[in-house]
Amino acid sequence: MELLRKDKLLKLKRKNRGNNKLLDAIDKLILDIENAEWSKKTDIKKIRPDADCVHSDGFYFFDIHIHRTLVLILFDQDEAIIIWAGTHDEYDSTFKGN
Repeated sequence: MELLRKDKLLKLKRKNRGNNKLLDAIDKLILDIENAEWSKKTDIKKIRPDADCVHSDGFYFFDIHIHRTLVLILFDQDEAIIIWAGTHDEYDSTFKGN
């Protein structure tokens, strides 16, 4: 699966250079998505138990170490698009609890 807007995760990595557990977890998420053959009928939670579907259109939160990353998964042409990435506090201020 092609991962678009990966720069959002790479920016998160740059901001957290000393946190090796987080950096490894982000790398694993990237690999899991790029190696995935997910479709609408596939249960993503089988491969990523930290995945939490938050909208029926394909929005998922992935709990990465102490961070949460919102990933929009588009199933057209095997693409995944990263919509947003940040800490839980940044989530609260961005999405106002929604």
